[in-house]
Amino acid sequence: MRIFGFLELKPVDFIDIIIVAFLVYQFFRFIKGTKATPILFGLFIFFIASFIARWFNLQAFTWIMNSILAVWVVAFVIVFQPEIRNALARLGRQQPIKFFLRVEEAPMIREVYDAVKKMSEDKIGALIVIQKSNELKDIIETGVHIDARVNSSLLRTIFFPDSPLHDGACVIQGDKILAAGCILPLSDDTTLSGIYGLRHRAALGVAEHTDALCIVVSEETGRISFAYKGKLVTKLDIETLKKSLSNILLKEPLSI
Repeated sequence: MRIFGFLELKPVDFIDIIIVAFLVYQFFRFIKGTKATPILFGLFIFFIASFIARWFNLQAFTWIMNSILAVWVVAFVIVFQPEIRNALARLGRQQPIKFFLRVEEAPMIREVYDAVKKMSEDKIGALIVIQKSNELKDIIETGVHIDARVNSSLLRTIFFPDSPLHDGACVIQGDKILAAGCILPLSDDTTLSGIYGLRHRAALGVAEHTDALCIVVSEETGRISFAYKGKLVTKLDIETLKKSLSNILLKEPLSI
């Protein structure tokens, strides 16, 4: 097949184009909403400027662009190091890879498990939202910015009864606590029993509107519940919660 009378395309070329388009789409989908987005936009402007310089034969400007281009690969790896690391970690969690490699439990799951276990024993109320592919910017903006690595002690400090943030929700993305004291949408489910309070309704509400996973610790009973995909599962023991977290978060990709 010839295009424009001189460019000949073979069937394998169409396959090549489809694969490249898919990879580019997945890359943009992966960095959407991350700090890499404005950086990538800046790199795009840089390459446009380089193209214009060559087009108009601006020799001095072209020389500067060529000098910078010589190190752009190294700069790309440095700038996008967190995203590359998270992408490789996500790839390693895929089932075909996990079949051949033993993937260790995510540190975030261990920290959340430890915090929930201790808060349940001490009857400290908690509401923990773990973001997946749907962005939670509107929810995060209602709380206090944290941006700290997930840590059991930090989670328990946030939800300690005397803490000013203990009544709101804590939002986790990847291995970071993004914000605390966040306000979640309440569920309008009329079938939800009256024995459940605002934390449970908020957990179900965010699970109805997003694909996030939300963990609840009851302040009155210390019982553990979690909401996911529009369903609320109550009266969980801590080991069942740990298995559920591993099944949901390691089998399905998170937003990092």
